[in-house]
Amino acid sequence: MIAVVVLTSILTRFLPFSAFFRNVDTLVHELSHALMTLALSGRVNVIHLYSNQGGVTLSTFDRNWMAIPISLAGYVGSALFAVLLFYLYARRQERAGLITAMILAIVAAALFVRNGYGVIWCIGFAVLSGLVAFAAPPLLQRCYYMLIAFICLVESVISPFVILFRSVTRPGSAGDAANLAEATYVPAVVWCLVFVAVSLCCAKLSTTMLFKRGFGSGKPRETH
Repeated sequence: MIAVVVLTSILTRFLPFSAFFRNVDTLVHELSHALMTLALSGRVNVIHLYSNQGGVTLSTFDRNWMAIPISLAGYVGSALFAVLLFYLYARRQERAGLITAMILAIVAAALFVRNGYGVIWCIGFAVLSGLVAFAAPPLLQRCYYMLIAFICLVESVISPFVILFRSVTRPGSAGDAANLAEATYVPAVVWCLVFVAVSLCCAKLSTTMLFKRGFGSGKPRETH
């Protein structure tokens, strides 16, 4: 698992357009905050996505304790989304995964995202993913899908380590962990370790499903 994450992280940085796809993880992260807010009967005011792969969700909710599940949802949601992508890959359902990602981008642009870059990115990603899902040959579809899946896996692991470093050097800038520390009085570094543990467990599940199928495209055959 560690080898896959490290190798993929290095390789994807050499792709000139990888920054565009790293926003998929940001989108899922922010949508996870938004969906948890709605599940708790709160109101999602706006989501902003930025070209530096940053994002922010502004929401309103009634009770202070609601900040805990809402803040937890971001990193947990993005880690689980990576698991979903590799689960669909193991089941040879790449098109279903692309359609899911396309729908998330469309819903985000229609309901929540309000800054210019964020809207343009969501529309562009949705159009591109739709074209690949319905018009691309199988090999291109699989390569595109795996690019998204690996980038989501890498980002879901790296991001918790980034805020872990921030929680030690600048606790107030540790994002969701800082919000959790304010709501619970548990230090931000502890919450960062929780995020790291969840991301590594999900990464282990993802790589297990990756090697369960392997990298072939043929249908499974029964032998006797």
